[in-house]
Amino acid sequence: MNDLDQRLATLAAAGQTITYGQLARDLGWRMGQLTAALEALMESDARMGSPLRASVCEARLGNGLPARGFFDKAAELGFDVSDPAAFVASQRRNLSDPV
Repeated sequence: MNDLDQRLATLAAAGQTITYGQLARDLGWRMGQLTAALEALMESDARMGSPLRASVCEARLGNGLPARGFFDKAAELGFDVSDPAAFVASQRRNLSDPV
């Protein structure tokens, strides 16, 4: 498990979220690195049929929701994001309460 995986798992288990900026600072990464890593993680999660771990990230001005790019990527991966708040709530709930 790498630093990003570990940090997201810890947040999900605690039912917490984090801004992209704070996560990038915590990991010592540039925002572009974080974005690329989160998108790759979303692809991996989707292939495995797992909840999207990137859903614990939130945009600084997103009212607790991830940034637009999260929803664009999720839609590209075949998820129905027509109700963004419900989609994120479902992903976060499934992360913190695995079957």
